[in-house]
Amino acid sequence: MESIIVSLDGRLAEVGDSIDLVAHLDEPRFSLGERSFVLPEGMDYDVILTNAGEGILASGVARAHVEATCDRCLDETSFDVAGEVNEYYLFHEPDPGVLEEDEEEGADYSLVGADSTIDLTDAIYSAVAMEIPYVVLCKDDCAGLCPVCGENLNHVDCGHAEQIAREAEEARIANSPFAALRDLKL
Repeated sequence: MESIIVSLDGRLAEVGDSIDLVAHLDEPRFSLGERSFVLPEGMDYDVILTNAGEGILASGVARAHVEATCDRCLDETSFDVAGEVNEYYLFHEPDPGVLEEDEEEGADYSLVGADSTIDLTDAIYSAVAMEIPYVVLCKDDCAGLCPVCGENLNHVDCGHAEQIAREAEEARIANSPFAALRDLKL
């Protein structure tokens, strides 16, 4: 993972000063847990850094074109993601005794480095990661794989779907509490 370190200079010296960062990262892959995603075009971001008095506010958007494997049919698929970057970098660690009522001990912020730098790496990668779906599908109505023969049901109708439906209906009828009445002769 390529680091995104930004040096704070005179352009952010006064409260309200801001700078715009637009860049491209040639990141070929992205991992999320045990899953790996291909980023054939890398990652782009457009972030505005603003001196908010007690720290630097980083806000903007990160975009990527993602290639992955469909979770139902195992075909390759691709999609675009655009995630919101929103991170606050404090100049100094807040005093725990001065925390306001709405703030928690584990508030979401980072610190400006001792060398007057901020590390945007986690903020950029998290923005993209949050937009990747938990279940990746090639299309909303993906039929998946046949549980009997393993054929991709998006491409081939192997006929096992009717067999499975028929067996399920027979099992439902056999397990019905009224199944014993079937043999009743009136």
